[in-house]
Amino acid sequence: MSQHSATTLRPDLQLIADWIPARARVLDLGCGDGALLAHLQSHKQVVGYGVEIDVGNIARCVTAGVNAVQGDLEAGLADFHDGSFDHVILSQTIQAMQHTEEILLEMLRVGREAIVTFPNFGFWENRWQILQGHMPVSETIPYQWYDTPNIHWCMLGDFEALCAKNGIGVLERVVMNEGRRIRVLPNLRGSLAFYRVARRG
Repeated sequence: MSQHSATTLRPDLQLIADWIPARARVLDLGCGDGALLAHLQSHKQVVGYGVEIDVGNIARCVTAGVNAVQGDLEAGLADFHDGSFDHVILSQTIQAMQHTEEILLEMLRVGREAIVTFPNFGFWENRWQILQGHMPVSETIPYQWYDTPNIHWCMLGDFEALCAKNGIGVLERVVMNEGRRIRVLPNLRGSLAFYRVARRG
């Protein structure tokens, strides 16, 4: 048994796991230490692969029994064939990418569906900090302005507009704050957005 299989996932990763059906083919981009894939392999018998840039995390993936390769997502997904996966996951990473639109399109080239999560810049605490004259720092945005990897902030409507521009349909959307689902005024009250998307038609 892997070190992750008996542990409880973070609420954000658990929501993603709930969207993945049993025995699916899954690609996790920026898979970190492999916690999500290890859980999916143990509980849903998925065929999972991860891409991760950090060598230390690759070693943790191997220890957890997760197939992961080192790679820079900015270079694209040319190593993967069209339609290789049922689900491609990009969790809390899209806002840190130079080529945001390109990676979204690549995800839906190699996968039937994509799951994308990102910090919602429209969250009221972020707005309040801006009104006070500071860039936001929070649980979902844990960096100071001068050392943040995040370069493309967006709100719910921004991501949905990007999907619409590229003929991508939103299959499901969930907005959370501190592990709880937010249903009323999600763009104002939710700190983390989750989307399950696919090409239209």
